[in-house]
Amino acid sequence: MTKLNDDFQNLSRKNMSFSQVFQYIKQFMEKEPNGCYKLMFGTDSQVHPDYTRFITGIVIHCKTKGAWACIRKVMVPRKMINLHERISLETTLTEEVVSMFSDEKIEQLIDIILPNIYKGASFSIEGHIDIGSGSRNKTKIFVDEMVLRMEILGIEPKIKPDSFVASSYANHFTK
Repeated sequence: MTKLNDDFQNLSRKNMSFSQVFQYIKQFMEKEPNGCYKLMFGTDSQVHPDYTRFITGIVIHCKTKGAWACIRKVMVPRKMINLHERISLETTLTEEVVSMFSDEKIEQLIDIILPNIYKGASFSIEGHIDIGSGSRNKTKIFVDEMVLRMEILGIEPKIKPDSFVASSYANHFTK
């Protein structure tokens, strides 16, 4: 696998390191320490004639203050047509980004809202997987496997239609 771009970006900033991404997330949360936050991750892919593009999204969302988001691109220099291989790599790339958020970093984020939990502040982490369990969905046979992988990381798995970071936000950048 060839990583052509191992840094993060969004519409206003390019070439962000993970350290910078973490600081933006922290600053976003510090603006509203009473907020209800969800830190969400998800990856989608698109097969092109000579390569497959994978986009992993990170979104921090606050019910009252909107969201801050960024992506990371990974390119595989071949057409990946095996669905299980592609879904598995999407999940692996999500796991890789989630693992950058060490226990210490998560504690720093929780510490922002901790003094305000009795005022309604909250913090949760979700892993969005671009698969669905519907009877017509080709990916339904992978749901148990991929959901378990998110649960092992200690994050709440979300599948379609609730996996919008993967199926909508990241998907937008795979084209």
